Amino acid sequence: MEDVLEVYQRPYDPARPLVCLDEASLQLLSDARAPMPTKPGAVERYDSEYVRHGTANLFMLFEPLGGQRHVEVTAQRCRVDFAHVVRDLLEVRHPDAETVVLVMDQLNTHGAASLYEAFPPEEACALVERLEIHHTPKHGSWLTMAEIELSVLERQCLAERMQSREYLQQQVAAWEEERNRQEVRVDWRFTTADARIQLKRLYPTMLA
Repeated sequence: MEDVLEVYQRPYDPARPLVCLDEASLQLLSDARAPMPTKPGAVERYDSEYVRHGTANLFMLFEPLGGQRHVEVTAQRCRVDFAHVVRDLLEVRHPDAETVVLVMDQLNTHGAASLYEAFPPEEACALVERLEIHHTPKHGSWLTMAEIELSVLERQCLAERMQSREYLQQQVAAWEEERNRQEVRVDWRFTTADARIQLKRLYPTMLA
């Protein structure tokens, strides 16, 4: 935990951008019946029944100090999907960065091994060498600021039913563009000193 908190205290460095990664699954649903439109004295009404169209996965890449984020919508969550998201982060979004500091939880796909599974060893090695990876502790995924941004996305964009991956991508892209335009950042104030006081019970106890 203190490792991640130390990273969050670093000043912004464009040569070593801080990126938080998290992901979430979303059911693709459509209405079983057409909604009843708004009319005088009555709000729009939706039927509780719906039709399932599978699921989609959302990869959130959030730069808390730069106020930028990108959401990648994929059909599934596997090592290869994660690897392609990371390669895009390094080669497309930060091609000139010396190192990308990547904070994420300990999901089994979130590691360098996924890159070696998806790409030839030489390419995977080159990508890994440009990463500085920091994992949140077990049961500590709340330390990933991308989780905060996913929560905002859910409230502001995903309240309605998304009937297809294409429609979901359109809605998410519009949300992403507007939020990036505003350069919304996170003012993280929870420090190592706070953790040692408020989360003292989580620290190991030395026996006499």
